[in-house]
Amino acid sequence: MAESFFAALKNERVHRTSYPTREHARRDITRYIEFHYNTRRLHSGLGYRTPQEVHNEFLNRNDAA
Repeated sequence: MAESFFAALKNERVHRTSYPTREHARRDITRYIEFHYNTRRLHSGLGYRTPQEVHNEFLNRNDAA
């Protein structure tokens, strides 16, 4: 799964963007992960749900227990 994540990150963001500094790259990649990858991108390994949906489900199950 990690290889799939890094492939998507590189193809969808890093290779399409020119970063003037490392700090710009770090902020842009963090934004991509937090606001696009975790909230919108569906994952077959997660039953075609987003990582955020799976995380919320996990938290709700733990709160109910």
